[in-house]
Amino acid sequence: MKTPKELAALEIVKLLADKGHKALYAGGYVRDMVMGLPNKGDIDIATSATPEAVCGLFPHVVPVGEHFGVVIVNHIEMPFEVATFRKDMGIGDGRHPVSVAFADEKEDALRRDFTINGMFFDPLTDSLFDYVHGREDIAKGVIRAIGDAGRRFSEDYLRMIRAIRFSARFGFTIEKETWAALQEKSEGILKISAERVFQELDKILAGPNRDKAITLLHESGLLARILPEVEKTAGIGQPQEFHPEGDVFTHTVVALSLLQNPTQVAAWSTLLHDIGKPPTMSVSDRIRFSNHDNVGAVMAAKLLRRLKASTALVESVCEVVANHMNFINVQKMRLSTLKKFLARPTIEDELEVHRVDCLSSHGDISNYTFIRQKQAELPVEEIKPPALISGKDLIELGYVPGPLFGKILGEAYDLQLENKLSTKEEAIEWVKINYKK
Repeated sequence: MKTPKELAALEIVKLLADKGHKALYAGGYVRDMVMGLPNKGDIDIATSATPEAVCGLFPHVVPVGEHFGVVIVNHIEMPFEVATFRKDMGIGDGRHPVSVAFADEKEDALRRDFTINGMFFDPLTDSLFDYVHGREDIAKGVIRAIGDAGRRFSEDYLRMIRAIRFSARFGFTIEKETWAALQEKSEGILKISAERVFQELDKILAGPNRDKAITLLHESGLLARILPEVEKTAGIGQPQEFHPEGDVFTHTVVALSLLQNPTQVAAWSTLLHDIGKPPTMSVSDRIRFSNHDNVGAVMAAKLLRRLKASTALVESVCEVVANHMNFINVQKMRLSTLKKFLARPTIEDELEVHRVDCLSSHGDISNYTFIRQKQAELPVEEIKPPALISGKDLIELGYVPGPLFGKILGEAYDLQLENKLSTKEEAIEWVKINYKK
């Protein structure tokens, strides 16, 4: 059974073919098909038709890159990238070629990034066109640049991170010449926009084997360029009794490996939770990292803003990083304090980071277990109930608005959370007794 997206793509190919043009599926869709994987991404179409010809055939077309032969065809309310077969002319700014020339499908294949992404498929004849031995490299489990690896990376330096992402995603090794070129060209990643780098890193953290990917970024030299704060955790020793796994970088990598279907916030928070350790490291009776949680939160905000991450992600990650050491006190907290702790909007992400933080070091998750038990015991409405009284109630009682209001309302709410006040009438009576006008 074909999906609606596949049926729509097939109609585009048929119309192009009916007008005498060759049209083939390209890129990731073909790769995943050859690997027997369900395709969850786009279906890109490569064709002999010029952009002008494509625009003339379809009523809803967006010319996103006509200079490079690329248009978006909106068909049955679904967008498809339709690109004219082309070859790149010259190396431009490390993101785009100097110019392009229209070509045939073989030349188009030879300009692409990796062999596994360089195959074409004709859905009308069920024919695979593999001019770059992509199917062979899939069988071998290899990520290999097409042609000269150094040139491929110089054409678009983001391909270096993509090589590592594909390696992690599929569990493939990176072919030695491709790896050598990647290491040699790593500084070029600085020419790539922060937004594109963030998108690749975000995909890495959302995918499988994110620990392997971060390790490869470190070994390639890319990590030092794009995430120097994480790179600086390598070689930072930790107390053996709490961190038998090794230095801060090793701890972070192990923690990443233990994440289970993390949210975006949990994944980024795990990567960044200990970046405050290098600048706060001191040695007295033992190695210490005083206030590394708060220092790390400030650093995480700066790092994510540099990568042009969303404000929502920045704020949530900073909250998780700043609070990741607070779990040490949860079993000693007053009930009111514990309820406030559990009511924070980032508590689920904090719990996941705490879980992997513990399992990747000392292994003690008793505080995690305690919190989960309390969550099961306490209904949601009891963890964060609406306050029994408000500032309006205090005014009606004759109190004058001012700093005292906050003190009264805060104490009353704590007593409510402690189950010592349960009705509005009880709360008002408590105010009258404890705060004489």
